[in-house]
Amino acid sequence: MFHMMKKLLFLLLTCTCIRSNAQDMPDMWTKGAANSTNPNLEWFRSAKFGLFIHWGLYSKLGGRWNDSSYYGSGEWIMNRAKAPAAEYAKVAQSFNPTGFNAEEWAGIAKEAGIKYLVITAKHHEGFSMYDSKVTDFDIVDASPYKKDPMKPLAAACRQQGIRFGFYYSQFLDWHEPNGGGNRWDFKEADKDYQQYYRTKSVPQLKELLTNYGPLDIVWFDMPGGLTPAQTKTMIDSLRQLQPNCLFSSRVGHNLGDYRDFGDSEVPPTPISGAWESIYTHNDSWGYIQHDLNFKSPKEIIHLLSNVASKGGNLMLNVGPDGNGKWPEYSIKYLRETGRWLNKYGESIYGTTYGLIPTQPWGVTTSKPGKLYLHIWHKPENGQLVVPGVNAKVKSIRTLGDNKPLAWKATGTDIVVSLPATLPDDRNTVLVMEYNGRQQDRSQLHTQTVSSQYPATTISPVWAVFNGAAETKSFTYSHYFGDWKHDNCAINMLSPADALVFPLHVQEAGDYKVVLDYNCETTGATQPGLVTLGAQQLPFLTLATGTYDSHKPLLFIDHAVGVIHIDQPGDYNLTVKPAKANNKELFRLRSVVLQPLR
Repeated sequence: MFHMMKKLLFLLLTCTCIRSNAQDMPDMWTKGAANSTNPNLEWFRSAKFGLFIHWGLYSKLGGRWNDSSYYGSGEWIMNRAKAPAAEYAKVAQSFNPTGFNAEEWAGIAKEAGIKYLVITAKHHEGFSMYDSKVTDFDIVDASPYKKDPMKPLAAACRQQGIRFGFYYSQFLDWHEPNGGGNRWDFKEADKDYQQYYRTKSVPQLKELLTNYGPLDIVWFDMPGGLTPAQTKTMIDSLRQLQPNCLFSSRVGHNLGDYRDFGDSEVPPTPISGAWESIYTHNDSWGYIQHDLNFKSPKEIIHLLSNVASKGGNLMLNVGPDGNGKWPEYSIKYLRETGRWLNKYGESIYGTTYGLIPTQPWGVTTSKPGKLYLHIWHKPENGQLVVPGVNAKVKSIRTLGDNKPLAWKATGTDIVVSLPATLPDDRNTVLVMEYNGRQQDRSQLHTQTVSSQYPATTISPVWAVFNGAAETKSFTYSHYFGDWKHDNCAINMLSPADALVFPLHVQEAGDYKVVLDYNCETTGATQPGLVTLGAQQLPFLTLATGTYDSHKPLLFIDHAVGVIHIDQPGDYNLTVKPAKANNKELFRLRSVVLQPLR
């Protein structure tokens, strides 16, 4: 979804080094967040689950252009193939999505538990998927379909109680000489971006806000060509048409109502404000016929509950084909997600982030007087430990069937006796009701380690950083546009640049320490050291490869040795260089502790 040059700017923003200490952890991921006080954000914060739909001429192409197949983001095929604008426009002559059924789309969304839907009115290719009077390059004038699919879709969504909005690429337009992005047909020196905004972008946005009833969202994308003052002028003119409509942060210059993270990105810790994570169901946003890498219902459920546990919304994308049909796997897996939400939706909709941080068994979400425990992994002994509970617990029960569960308090730990078989092995949810105030422990550094699970994985964002060590977010892709985001510890050049991981170990025993990292070839074979008390595990770093944002970032799971825990309790595990060097030790993505038996 990101343009190449814009991506460079995005990387400069997201790869900023951030000091991580206990006192600043809550602010790590709020930089650039929208500060809007729009009263209509309340529905957005409560919705939690949205549906993105990418649909355009690229859907007709299905990932192929002139006998070449493309992988990754199918909606970028015109750019990747450097298809001439005039030739690409001919695709519209055979674009006839007679299989489109607005009621069917809205019905599936409803079954899936979707609360709001956003669809592409115009993507970067410049083709308008609605009846635009600003241009003839639209689905009514340029295609044999001759109908506007957006009017019945807007009506069908409202009938199902689903809030409705449009995606609009306000700057990139590869069809227009003055639009952003197309330099293979149109010379940069000849472009007049202001004219593009005056004659197409802003007039089309006003059409969308005028002709389709009350809109809940305009999801902008790819800001460019406007100063902050010009952007504010544009927004003010649009708000006059629909004051209640929310604008996404990608309108630019921090002027949106809520924050959208990068494609396929979830912040590692809860953050304040209204925000959204966007993921696509497979590897591409626009339809690609040969892309069958769909996320399973379990993966969607985990993704949804993880995003909710950080306080945000998940907007999951589906790419219909050129005939207007959704992939069968999308229909099947979304419906299955909806069945899970029918039973456990109370733990998602209307919640805030979890007051207890991520545990080896899963994540938590919250409502006043209630803590929801999302169990992704069942402990082997059937005893679920919830650490750091200081409120007065009234009851614990399984959500959905409301069966009470036995529990006991051990200090600030609550130990819950689970049934022999969990109702849903993907994510069974328990609800803990309590009196008083539960302390917000979501930002505390101490991480729970237990031998009741195959492994405990700890991100460096939870470490206490010493010396020059700090964290950095790395963005990269496997396929084109299939963005990944990893938070790594960097700048470990000397023993003073140490990471200290506070651990709360629940069981004594032996644990293998595995370091998950990326290491430049030029920095390999450096001595490092893991310590816990008097125990020391020396190691030499192993080369994995050079960072390139448009290639996979390779990591290695390096087992460095075994530590012994004499008794349950609190410990500090330290990772650091063994000696000073002018090269960083590695980029540490996580520390993994595996119990040995």
